[in-house]
Amino acid sequence: MRPVPSGMPIPQIIQDRRSIKSFTDRPVARETIEMLLDAAVLAPNHRLTKPWRFYVLGPESRYAYGLALGERKARKLADPAAGRALRETVAAEHRQLPCMIAVAIVQSDNAETREEDYAAAMMALENLALTAVALGLGTHLKTGGVMNDEAARAAAGVAEGERIVAVVNVGEPAQLPPARTRDSGGAFTTWRP
Repeated sequence: MRPVPSGMPIPQIIQDRRSIKSFTDRPVARETIEMLLDAAVLAPNHRLTKPWRFYVLGPESRYAYGLALGERKARKLADPAAGRALRETVAAEHRQLPCMIAVAIVQSDNAETREEDYAAAMMALENLALTAVALGLGTHLKTGGVMNDEAARAAAGVAEGERIVAVVNVGEPAQLPPARTRDSGGAFTTWRP
């Protein structure tokens, strides 16, 4: 793996990570995306199944994915014209993203392996997000029902037998949201003898 050019300590990188909802127009270089993906695949992976598959979506694929998501949102509106406008707005917003990566896992026939592979993919996403912060970039992780939508799957190009677990938007933050107050780890910890 290529070294990440940051002298920032890991605890600071973790504290600085935010969900970025607005990016500048600056594109993310292919070399940078490859660095993020190289960091992702260093995640712990029980049995070394290497379940992750990454689909880097170009402008037309992002637009098609946005249409699928926009269609799902439009169905909730009573006014068909407002629905069409919403669908187009969501699609156009996705086309404008600097980088969008669909993260999928190969579906194992073994239920235990499926769970382990899902966990590995989520750890891979955290590696990607933290590396992005170290490079001065931001991310926004997206999950939800659209991951199973056939139009979204087709836009991302995922293969049969794969499940999209998340989509991550990557780019230079247009603005950094303030840190949210979080409980300490102790609030969720029980010490047992």
